[in-house]
Amino acid sequence: MLILSRKVNEKIMIGDDISISIIEVRGDQVRIGVDAPKTVKVFRQEVFDAIKAENKAAAESKPVLPELDFGGASREVL
Repeated sequence: MLILSRKVNEKIMIGDDISISIIEVRGDQVRIGVDAPKTVKVFRQEVFDAIKAENKAAAESKPVLPELDFGGASREVL
């Protein structure tokens, strides 16, 4: 892990097109701004973890198929 020190209004560049700006430092909180292309998804860690958990649960669940109505006709499955 790379650890950097930055002051308010200073930036960190990731590649050519992602920048992280230090907006404000207040007590033990730091407000940052992320400037990235729209194709790059940016999430807080807890949101990212929740999305991963939901995706995993959806992949593991069995699909619920609706009952099909054939107009009252009884069909026997062979």
